[in-house]
Parts: sequence; C-alpha cells; structure tokens
Amino acid sequence: MSEPSGSSPAARQPIGGGGDLGRRIALRRAQLGLSREEVAVRAGSSPGYVRYLEESPADPGAGTLLRIAAALETTTTALHGYGTDLPPGLGQAGHHPQLLELDPVECRARLAAHGVGRVSVSTSRGPVIVPVNYSVIDDAVVFRTAPEASPAAAAGTEVAFEVDHIDEALSQGWSVLVVGRARQVTEPAAVRELADKAFSTPWPGGSRDLWLRIEPTSITGRRIQAE
Repeated sequence: MSEPSGSSPAARQPIGGGGDLGRRIALRRAQLGLSREEVAVRAGSSPGYVRYLEESPADPGAGTLLRIAAALETTTTALHGYGTDLPPGLGQAGHHPQLLELDPVECRARLAAHGVGRVSVSTSRGPVIVPVNYSVIDDAVVFRTAPEASPAAAAGTEVAFEVDHIDEALSQGWSVLVVGRARQVTEPAAVRELADKAFSTPWPGGSRDLWLRIEPTSITGRRIQAE
C-alpha cells in the first residue's frame, strides 16, 4: 500500500478538469505522489498524453486504459467510477492478513493528508456519526459546518474523529482515530486563518461558517497488511 504523499510536488498539482475519467486519473496520480513523467514511463506512454487524459474529455482505448490503470496501481473499473455508490470494503479478505499498530508519526502523517473524516457526536436524537471535510492546521483537526447541522453538536464536548483508507484491490487499509475536545472558533482573526489554510470548502456547499477545532488528547491508528 502506498504511503500518503500529500506533501509531494506531484500531489499538490491541480486535479484534471477534462472529464470524470481525467479527474480520477489525476487524483490517483496525486495519491501515489507520481509525476506525469513517472506515470508515462510506467505505462509506456508520453507525459503529453498523460496530460491530455487528465485535462481533456478523452476516451482512450481499452489497451491504453489498462496500461494507465496498471501504472496507477488501480483498475479500469475504478478509473471509470463504477461502484462509487457502493460502500468500500466489498472485496474478499487477503491471504494471511496482519493487523498492525501505527506509531504516532505514521498516524499524524496519514491524518495530515486531509480529506473526509467522520466525527461522532451526541445529539437530541442520540449518538450519530457524520462525515465532514477536514484539514489539519497547527496539529488540530478543523472543519466547518452549519449551526443547525449535526456536527455542530460537537462544540464543547469530547469527540472521536476517524479517517481511513481502503485499498480494494489489495485487501489492505488503514484507519486513524483522534480523541479530543472540540471547541468553536469564534475569533475573527482565527476564523480568517482557518479559511485561508483549509484544504477544501465543504462538499455539501451552502452556508457553513461555523468552525470547530478538535485538539487531540490521543491519536491511534491501525493498518491491515495482507500477503
């Protein structure tokens, strides 16, 4: 399983905008921390063609797409987006899997890749777990929500926050769990700083200007490694 590569130059390149296939190719390349040149060498192609795939509404042939998928350590099915409405982890368990503990450095590195995580909160309807777009800023997990949304109930309470990744093809994966107290960020200067440094705006859109910050009291993680 590839290590997170959010800090590499390749991972910081913008995601392709030519079409759904191009965006998935660019995203997978960024996840692996590969340049277009490196993908081209792996696929027996040219950097210009990899760029064309990412930035144009391309429709490559089956053989070409197979080579690109192999270079990106994924499948043509995944690049086409089939199964995106299904929950992750539908594959079979790998041979002789091992459940290994992640050390604090590994946990923080995977957490700092940013993305979508899940926060557990207690509401008037009972406990809920909801996904949120998050960033790691100054060693804290931060996210924004709406005052009336479920994640807002985290303010002033101790919460659990989890992020994970599943590799369907290799039957491997990892998860990192953060426990800490969530507090609302209200200082105008601090809010502006979070808005400037945030990795992404919330995917659901709309007015979501309530910032919450989780200061970790513990960070633990595990990964499944299969032969």
